[in-house]
Amino acid sequence: MKPLIRTLACAALAFAAGSLVGFGPASAQGVVRAAYGDWQMRCETPPGAQAEQCALVQNVAAEDRPNLSLLVIVLKTADKRSRILRVVVSPLGVLLPAGLGLRIDDKDQGRAGFVRCLNTGCIAEVVMDDNLINALKAGQNATFIVFQTPEEGIGIPVSLAGFGEGLDKLP
Repeated sequence: MKPLIRTLACAALAFAAGSLVGFGPASAQGVVRAAYGDWQMRCETPPGAQAEQCALVQNVAAEDRPNLSLLVIVLKTADKRSRILRVVVSPLGVLLPAGLGLRIDDKDQGRAGFVRCLNTGCIAEVVMDDNLINALKAGQNATFIVFQTPEEGIGIPVSLAGFGEGLDKLP
């Protein structure tokens, strides 16, 4: 999640990545095909698509603010060459310029910018490079940091139990 260029490239890749944007915090859609620790593999055929698309999904809420939730989605682009980490933050009202921070086992991984907001929440996404993939596979916990004001970052923990196995089996 390092260079801003990767974040900007994700905006273009999001179109190639197809759907699963519709996976909203209110209801993660798609058929559950498997569970890997705290992650689910959900699959669906997007409208107009030729093939089914699958993603690893985990939905979590902030412990101290149950109205603040994240839907974390990992999927491959339509060409199967890249993997995208997409996070939908709801409700609306996050501070967009601050982006979404990520720490894995207390090591800062950087921030990703929000690329768009829909009625289900605001979406931050990055193309996952090998360093980020390896950190997520080796880690125990990820903490996504959402900013509602410039001074107030809210850390939302996400378990990485089963992430590596699920990622390896992602079609």
